[in-house]
Amino acid sequence: MLTSLAFIFLLGLAMAALCQKLRLPRIIGMLATGILLGPCVFGVLDASILSVSADLRKLALVIILLKAGLSLDLNDLKRVGRPAILMSCLPAACEIVGYVLLAPCFLGITRLEAAVMGAVLAAVSPAVVVPRMVQLMESGRGTDKSIPQMVLAGASCDDIIVIVLFTTFLHMAQGGEANASDFLSIPASIVLGAALGAFVGWLLSRFFETVYAHRHCIRNSMKVIIVLGVSLLLIAAEEWLEGIVPVSGLLAIVGMACLLKMKCTPFVAQRLSEKFGKLWLAAEVILFVLVGAAVDIRYMAGVGLAALGMIFSALLFRAVGVCLCLLRTPLTAKERLFCVFAYLPKATVQAAIGSVPLAAGLPCGSVVLSVAVLGIVITAPLGAFLIDAGAPRLLASEEEKL
Repeated sequence: MLTSLAFIFLLGLAMAALCQKLRLPRIIGMLATGILLGPCVFGVLDASILSVSADLRKLALVIILLKAGLSLDLNDLKRVGRPAILMSCLPAACEIVGYVLLAPCFLGITRLEAAVMGAVLAAVSPAVVVPRMVQLMESGRGTDKSIPQMVLAGASCDDIIVIVLFTTFLHMAQGGEANASDFLSIPASIVLGAALGAFVGWLLSRFFETVYAHRHCIRNSMKVIIVLGVSLLLIAAEEWLEGIVPVSGLLAIVGMACLLKMKCTPFVAQRLSEKFGKLWLAAEVILFVLVGAAVDIRYMAGVGLAALGMIFSALLFRAVGVCLCLLRTPLTAKERLFCVFAYLPKATVQAAIGSVPLAAGLPCGSVVLSVAVLGIVITAPLGAFLIDAGAPRLLASEEEKL
């Protein structure tokens, strides 16, 4: 495992630096490293690290969500209001509709199988989107209209809704029926997750205050370890409460970080954000290299141009969904275009659930997995490139407005 970690860090960073030199997003180099080191090409990575790949990817996601929560201003989010709520569900719903309408023609599958495929492909990747929105918030680009905050909030909720829909459609495809409780769990998971995170964040802030009042100073590095440990417990709580109460662990983490920012002094909140930013330097490499390793490029060979046409057609439906969310907002045409770009990347969810229909024995399983793999390979680099290249041109910074 240690040798595999060495390859992940050294080759991942080298490929990322090469892509950066070529003015391409660093993520392309990391994904390429994972594909090359993974079992489908050279098979360099040890089986032990592949067996814990999902947990390591989730750990990396926790770190960037903590960084995001500590950078997020809730007042900005309140100011956005309706569009932020719509961005969490409408673009994904439009993309799923696109698959239901077009996939039977493009790929020769049934409407229900197309719904399963749409649910696999509809989730935006928070691993790609969130760190870029955090960078924009820190640089003050687009923050006058809370654009990064809106995209960040929508992307954080988008996955929950899509995964619930995927579970429901998969159950229906296996001969079951959809239950109203499945759909009711979506808002319950979001609200309870945010509430749990806020409560835990308040408890943590009180703990830090109490310790400081007794003249015991906790170093910020120790606070980072405590916050990270509590975050992992929130992720575990989602699994513990499964079947009892629907709770989103990832949203709980964002809620906890937001409360910590509100209750801690600005200096402490900033220091915690900076330290999680430094942890992200290593976590980013692990996340995207292991996402690349999870991609089985052998499934791309048999899908052809039909799958490619299907993916881009569905992205047009998604773009329409984003534009509908932004109706009656003060955003300019350029800013709306940026929001469309920000909602393109797919990676983490597709790598996690793309193979589930095949494992469940659905006739469309291999097609779904093939399209999911192709979707990752196309949209993750494309979305990252359009966000990175588009932000300076489409979003104004605070300095430019002065």
